[in-house]
Amino acid sequence: MFRAQLKPARTPLLCLFVLFLNSTPCLAQARATEWRFYGGDSGGTRYSPLKQIDRGNVGRLRRAWVYHTGELELGLKTAPFQASFSTTPLVVGGVLYLTTPSSRVIALDAETGRELWKFDPQAGRGVRGFNSHRGVAYWEGPRAEGKGLDRRILYGTVDGRLYALDAESGKTYPDFGTGGFVDLRANGAGSWANDPTWGARVTSPPAVYKDLVVVGWGLPESPSKGPTGDVRAYDVRTGRLVWTFHTVPRPGEVGHETWEGDSWKERAGTNVWSLMSVDEERGLVFLPVGSPTYDFYGGDRKGQNLFGNSLVALNAATGKLVWYYQTTHHDLWDYDIPAQPVLFNWRGNGRSVPAVAVITKMGFVFVLDRLTGRPLFPVEERAVPQSDVPGEQTWPTQPFPLKPPALARQSLTRAEVSRVTPETERFCSALFDRLINRGMYTPVGLKPTVTFPGFHGGGNWSGGSFDPASGLLFVNMNEDGAMGEMTPQPAGAAVPFTRQGRFEEYAWFRDPHGWPCQQPPWGTLSAVDLNRGEVVWKVPLGTVEELEAAGVHDTGTQNLGGSIVTAGGLVFIAATTDRLFRAFDARTGRVLWQSKLEAGGHATPMTYTTKGGRQLVVVAAGGGGFLRALSPTLSDTLVAYALPR
Repeated sequence: MFRAQLKPARTPLLCLFVLFLNSTPCLAQARATEWRFYGGDSGGTRYSPLKQIDRGNVGRLRRAWVYHTGELELGLKTAPFQASFSTTPLVVGGVLYLTTPSSRVIALDAETGRELWKFDPQAGRGVRGFNSHRGVAYWEGPRAEGKGLDRRILYGTVDGRLYALDAESGKTYPDFGTGGFVDLRANGAGSWANDPTWGARVTSPPAVYKDLVVVGWGLPESPSKGPTGDVRAYDVRTGRLVWTFHTVPRPGEVGHETWEGDSWKERAGTNVWSLMSVDEERGLVFLPVGSPTYDFYGGDRKGQNLFGNSLVALNAATGKLVWYYQTTHHDLWDYDIPAQPVLFNWRGNGRSVPAVAVITKMGFVFVLDRLTGRPLFPVEERAVPQSDVPGEQTWPTQPFPLKPPALARQSLTRAEVSRVTPETERFCSALFDRLINRGMYTPVGLKPTVTFPGFHGGGNWSGGSFDPASGLLFVNMNEDGAMGEMTPQPAGAAVPFTRQGRFEEYAWFRDPHGWPCQQPPWGTLSAVDLNRGEVVWKVPLGTVEELEAAGVHDTGTQNLGGSIVTAGGLVFIAATTDRLFRAFDARTGRVLWQSKLEAGGHATPMTYTTKGGRQLVVVAAGGGGFLRALSPTLSDTLVAYALPR
C-alpha cells in the first residue's frame, strides 16, 4: 500500500551552480576512489567505479595488511550472542574509520593499516556493553569561524548516545549536545526515560542530509509497550533536535486510524534499526521501518499498524511525510524491512524513472517509484492463512509482487525435507510431521508451526549491491525456516500469548548439526535485472566442509553480511559460516577467487584506492552474532587485500 503526501523538494538551481563552481575534476576523481558512505553512496548502491582489480587479475589478490581491534581482550568472548564485528569502514582523505562491537571508533592510515587514533565511549566502565555495530557516517562543511573545513564522524552507541567526533583527532565537541553527546534515550523514551532495562541502542550508521544527522535505533522485541521507534534529525554542529517523525502515528496524523483504540500509545518497536538512504538531489530520506512489538502477537494492536513494516519517504529537511509503502500488514512474523533501500534509475517501458528497491525478509524485492511509492511492477494483494490464537485478528491479505520472483523459499512440502545424511532425513521428517505448515504467512498458532522464511529471512540487513551499467542487483539470501507455538500467559502478563512452549522463542527448523531441515541450497547469491524484474543467475553461497567431504556439494550456508560490486566486473562478499571471502564474476556468478578469514566475515566489504594508487578491498572478520552457534570462532580482525606490487 502506498500513499503520496507531498511533492519532494527539488535542489535549487543556485545550489547546482555553486556546486559546479566548486567542483573540479581532481575532487570528483578523489571521491570516486574513496568510500564515504556505508553503502558506497548516499543511495546505498554499494557500487565502486574502481577497476584496477578485475576478472582477469582477481585471482592474484593477496593480503596487504591486517589490523586487530583488541575487542577480544575487552570482553567480546563472553559478550551476548548479538555482538558481532559487522562494521563497514569509511575512507575519506586517506583515513579509514571503523567501529567495534563495544562502540569504539578507530581511525587507521588507509594505505598501511597503521592506527592513528581511537575513541572509546565506555572508557573507565567496570562492565562494558557489546552489540553488533555497522559503522559511522561522515559529514563535512565550512567551519563556524569561516576558515577551512569542519570534518566530523557521526555515530551512535550501544547505550543510545549520539556522538560527533573530530575526524582528524577523534576528540568530541564539547558544544555538541550535552557534554559532547546527545542522550537519545532522554529525548526519545517518553515515560521510559529512567528505565535502564529497555536496551535502546544504535547499531547502524545514521544518515546525513546537508547539516542534519538522521538517527534511528534498535529496540527490544518485547514487551509490547516501551520507548517509541521515532526517527529524529539533529543539527550536526550543535546536536539540537530539528525534527521528529512518529513511526506510530498520533491522533490527527496519517495512519493513526490503522491502530485500533489506544493501541498506539507507548507502542514499542516500529523502529528503524537498519540503514536509511538519502536522495540528496530531491531532499528525500528513506526509512526502512521494522515491526511493532510484541513481534508475534497483535491482538492488542488490531489493524494494519502503520508505519510498521513500511518504507517511508520523508522530506529530509523537515521530517514531513511524502509517501509510504507497507510490505507486511499487521506483522506477526518479525518481518522487519531489514536492509538499506537501494536508489537507482529504473529503465522500462521506454522510460526512465527514479526508483528504490526494497529487499525483504520474505525473499521479495519490491521495486517502487522513488517519487510516489507506486510499484513499478504489478503487486497483488492475496488472501493468507488466518490465526487460531484467541484475540488475534490477522490481516486478511498481504502484498505479493509479480516481479521480480521471490528469491527465497516461501513454502515447504514433506518431499523437500533434507536428505543430506540418513540421520538428517529421519530427524527432519519426524520434526516436519509435528508441525503446522500452510505456506507463506502461516501465523504461529496454538500448535507447533513452521514458517518460511523464518524471522531471519530471506533477506536481512545484508541488503544488496547495484551495478548501474548492467542494471543488476546482487542479493544474498538465507533459506531457513523458524518454528514456534503461541502459549497462554498468566493473567496480568504484558501480552496474553508469547511464542514459547516446546520450542525456544526463537527456534530454527534445523537438525542437530545446525543444518536446515529442508533440502539445500541453504544460502544463495542472486543477480536480478531490476529493469526487467528477472533473475539472471542464482548460485549457492557457502559450503559445509563436512558435507563436501562426504560428496554433498553446493549446499550454501546461512549468511549475514552484504556484497559490493565494482566496475571491474566483480561481486565481493564474505557473509558465510565457512569463513571464506569470495569474488564472483558479476556476469555469470562463477567464483573467481576466495580467501580464508580468521572468523566469519559477517559484514559488508568496501573498496578504495590509496594515495599511492593501489586498490584495496577491506572486510571485517569477527564471527559471532546470530550465526555464532554455527560458526563459533571469534576474531577482531580487519583484513585488506590488494594485487601484488
